[in-house]
Amino acid sequence: MTVLYEDNHLVVVNKAPGEIVQGDKTGDKPLSEEVKEYLKVKYNKPGNVFCGVTHRLDRPTSGIVVFAKTSKALSRLNAMFKNNEIDKTYWAVVKKLPEKTEATLTHYLIKNERTNKSTAYDVEKPNTKKSVLHYKVIGQSQNYNLLEVDLETGRHHQIRCQLSKIGSPIKGDLKYGAERSNPDGSISLHARKIAFIHPVSKEKIEVVAPTPDDVLWNALINTNVH
Repeated sequence: MTVLYEDNHLVVVNKAPGEIVQGDKTGDKPLSEEVKEYLKVKYNKPGNVFCGVTHRLDRPTSGIVVFAKTSKALSRLNAMFKNNEIDKTYWAVVKKLPEKTEATLTHYLIKNERTNKSTAYDVEKPNTKKSVLHYKVIGQSQNYNLLEVDLETGRHHQIRCQLSKIGSPIKGDLKYGAERSNPDGSISLHARKIAFIHPVSKEKIEVVAPTPDDVLWNALINTNVH
């Protein structure tokens, strides 16, 4: 766990692929507990430490996660995420280059609770949710392409599902059509940047998370066109 930003109300960390944000049926230690321990030690706090989960990031995904240190910040951040008042930028590695180097994707997604997978449709169907993202190609290696993705909506597995729908599944994402898994079980999707108005101070906050330190990410970053 790497702390990227911290003040009296928030702590923003860079999640490694494979970590879970909050407890689930696996019983694995969640990131929220790691943050609590970090705060307890850093501020020498007796008893329980408050650490509120404001949003989630899929287990195989890396990058930015925001936790609240106060209940006031938690309730406000939860509302901001729900109302799409927080700008989130992701980086995704795909093998197949999309037809357009820059485009807006609009689909209608529905989540299957049993399989924990979303399906994208080109037209609205019962119980689907409109899902919009913008992407552009920002880097290329011999075999892979680096996309920058800005979310307009926040749906279940939205980026994974929509990129798969256009024939460009994320590297390592077997669930959505990748040819093979990544050795560590991750998928090559990284929550790169987050920008929002601070829920208490009202200042503009912008945080950027370094990508995982591996050969492919490093190669693609070196070809990054901006």
